[in-house]
Amino acid sequence: MFYGTVVWDPWLIVAQIVCLQCLYYITLGLLLSILVGTRVSRMSLVYFFDFVAITTSTVTGWCVIASFLLSSVAGAVYMFYLIERSRKCLDFSATLYIIHLFICIVYGGWPSSITWWVVNGSGVAVMSLLGERLCIKRERQEISLTRFRSSENLLLHACLAG
Repeated sequence: MFYGTVVWDPWLIVAQIVCLQCLYYITLGLLLSILVGTRVSRMSLVYFFDFVAITTSTVTGWCVIASFLLSSVAGAVYMFYLIERSRKCLDFSATLYIIHLFICIVYGGWPSSITWWVVNGSGVAVMSLLGERLCIKRERQEISLTRFRSSENLLLHACLAG
């Protein structure tokens, strides 16, 4: 992909949002099953979408918080591979969490817990800042031109010899 040519492709953007959202929830599900599934008798969607599950008063609540924050770190890595542009990381991470907010509202009502807002706000910050950092690191890498230089040298030697 050439970074100079910008083409607005809405289908690509929608596909990236859907892929990022799915990968985020798959990772969150895996982390919840590892960290929370060992502590509770039955896993349910409550741990994904109900603000009551995110609490600092129980060890299980702390495990849910850790799952959400670790999923944000994984989401940054997913953006590094899916989005590839540092200036788009904030947009995609905010979109992911806005969609998550809407799903939470439909599932369990308006999140009235300050802990829920702090955890998800921290998740947006971690995902966008770490994603931007990873993408900027890639964007600043030198482009290797050794292949072109060797062909230029061959051409130069051929012209001098002939």
